[in-house]
Amino acid sequence: MADARHPVDEVLPIPRLALYGFQHVLAFYAGAVVVPILVAGALGLSDEQLVYLINADLFTCGIATIIQSLGFWRFGIRLPIVQGVTFTAVAPMIAIGQGAANGTAALLAIYGATITAGLVMILVAPFLGRILRLFPPVVTGTVLTIIGLTLLPNAINDAAGGAAAKDHGSWKHLAYAGGTLLFILVLYRLRRPFLSSIAVLLGLVGGTAVSWLLGDTTFDAVGTADWLGVTTPFHYGTPTFQIGPIIAMLLVMMVTVVETVGDSKATGEIVGKEVTPDGITRALRADGLSTFLGGVLNAFPYTCFAQNVGLVRLTGVRSRFVVVTAGIIMMVLGLFPKVAAYVAAIPSDVLGGAAIAMFGMVAVVGMQTLGKADLRQERNALVVAVSIAMAMVPATIPTFGDNMPRDVAAILDSGITLGGLTAIILNLLFNVLTRTPPSAAGEPPALTPPGRPPTADSA
Repeated sequence: MADARHPVDEVLPIPRLALYGFQHVLAFYAGAVVVPILVAGALGLSDEQLVYLINADLFTCGIATIIQSLGFWRFGIRLPIVQGVTFTAVAPMIAIGQGAANGTAALLAIYGATITAGLVMILVAPFLGRILRLFPPVVTGTVLTIIGLTLLPNAINDAAGGAAAKDHGSWKHLAYAGGTLLFILVLYRLRRPFLSSIAVLLGLVGGTAVSWLLGDTTFDAVGTADWLGVTTPFHYGTPTFQIGPIIAMLLVMMVTVVETVGDSKATGEIVGKEVTPDGITRALRADGLSTFLGGVLNAFPYTCFAQNVGLVRLTGVRSRFVVVTAGIIMMVLGLFPKVAAYVAAIPSDVLGGAAIAMFGMVAVVGMQTLGKADLRQERNALVVAVSIAMAMVPATIPTFGDNMPRDVAAILDSGITLGGLTAIILNLLFNVLTRTPPSAAGEPPALTPPGRPPTADSA
């Protein structure tokens, strides 16, 4: 009898699991460590505290990824989904820190709010899973398209050398980024399945090697890094539970619901496995448990990582055990800072070149999902158009929310948050709460394609 096992549940040979898993780690790494770097800088933490936060984040990312992809009991969607720190939490965490007496007090307030938000997510996940109808293709497709489009500027910024580079945008950085991207495209053009599946990994390793040979990348940090760094619960002391930070973190979790639903449905589309309301509930429970553990293990709130969704689409490797392996590798990196230092040495421009392809693929998945929505209906077309337009506001005017209250600014500063909430609200107004059929009130049932005369049904 033929094996009826779905490709998602296929356990690949160990060498392939390790290779594909390491590729996911490389794609994920920069996005994972940037949040601790931003938060530590804003809170005025020491270099020693920053290193500890990065190690704690990597270790917890590994646990969170295993919970989501492997799953146990009623936790985890059991799809190839990588979990990472949500960027949505950066602005609220910095705002929490600005109201604290010092950096340590700020961390304790952040961890208290994170623990509370995680527990609340676990409790409300069953109710959120039942409202899957609020996330039809017109919403999830829009959110995914927005995620890809709003992440692309980050990839392009990295390709130019990163914001901190003194020669930002120089030909050298663009050459490394362009060379990495071109190398990845050539590997895909060869149409060899195995090479295609590890094209991003080879591009990152090759680009880093060339940069090192030309003297533009060093591994000096490897020599100074410790061999062992164990993450212990409540390293900075007992968390504090304050109403303001807790409310801010609960708002963050509301936004991660949109991201998780969108990324989960996108992954389901890519691997050919239906995502049910129960699956969404288990994914959100995993988010909640991971976030709770983040507060306990000196890390942050967690959600699905969109760039790794794009990597699954690029490589065509659907096994969730590849991502489980990636989670194990993350935990190892979190325990051995010296090993993690090698991965941290990947130049920003090389990573940016690969990220352009990955983030672009996220947007493509969103467009494919939108293909399942009837965009000839003006209602759906407006949901997409206005949501994408709103998402572009923070990207084009970074100072747009500077004069707003902090909680409002946290929404206005994130294109994903602003565009995602707009899509949900407009879909509620146009498609869920209305009882008026599309053909009533003078609204045409569908937009007539250019050059095609109206039929008797649409006249």
